Amino acid sequence: MPSTEFLLTSLIVVLIPGTGVLFTVATGLFLGRRASVYAAAGCTLGILPSLLASITGLALLVHASALAFQLVKYAGVAYLLYLAWGMLSSSGPLQLKDEGRERRGGEIALKGFLINILNPKLTVFFLAFLPQFVPSNAAAPTDAMITLGLIFMLMTLVVFLAYGLLATAFRTYVIESERVATIAQRVVAGGFAAMGLRLAFASRD
Repeated sequence: MPSTEFLLTSLIVVLIPGTGVLFTVATGLFLGRRASVYAAAGCTLGILPSLLASITGLALLVHASALAFQLVKYAGVAYLLYLAWGMLSSSGPLQLKDEGRERRGGEIALKGFLINILNPKLTVFFLAFLPQFVPSNAAAPTDAMITLGLIFMLMTLVVFLAYGLLATAFRTYVIESERVATIAQRVVAGGFAAMGLRLAFASRD
């Protein structure tokens, strides 16, 4: 049974807006409820590689190797800037009024997945975060870390779904106003660009 401290800390971490939240909210706002579910699922699955890496010790390699960390980091930066450019270069406010242009769920989920696996800080976070909540007398520490990681992923999925559904509540207002849609599009693009720059200056510590 996970401790109350773990649940509260995890909830705070998940609630803090980041690239995954921004992507899920933008997807719900521009593409609708079903698309936001795919986005939330993709972002959640993107946690799995970092969780497995922290359990198997690969996170130590990323943390210790400057080259490995930098390669993953700048791949993540490039991807976030690519998403920002994609938002800005879209013709009109993301074709919001054309309901027939719904993107495939797999494409949306893949984008959410890539957002998280290309963030080396997530792997380092799990390496530092999970062991703190594994009981010192645990018979199988690895199993305990897996359980905590899966609980963290479940909390992420639930919170991201809530963010996405909240965004879809404003979708009609955005669709009905091209000006609002354009402003929202630029704000989201700016958010991706800002997070990309933030990641660019991130260190391994």
